[in-house]
Amino acid sequence: MKLVTLFSTARSEDEAVKIINTLVSKRLIACGNIIQEARSIYRWKGHVCDETESLMIVKTRAENLPKVKAAFKKLHSYECPELVALEITDGLPNYLKWISDNTK
Repeated sequence: MKLVTLFSTARSEDEAVKIINTLVSKRLIACGNIIQEARSIYRWKGHVCDETESLMIVKTRAENLPKVKAAFKKLHSYECPELVALEITDGLPNYLKWISDNTK
């Protein structure tokens, strides 16, 4: 079974908590971490933006990605939310099993 770590940002910590709580409750993700006040500098609609956001780091099964993406589109306030996945290629076996056991 393939596992992935997802990275995303949210407008605020409250929004990140709402997204992660919803996804954990639905067992679409095993867990999510929130790093407050990440500084993001990016280009959007022809302008360079410099914003403070909350960074989300989420762990789940790769097979859950379609449902996680659909949930992000509904829950996220951004017009174009960030959501990128990186395959987990190794880790502590008990932790990787825990991710699998806590998702469906």
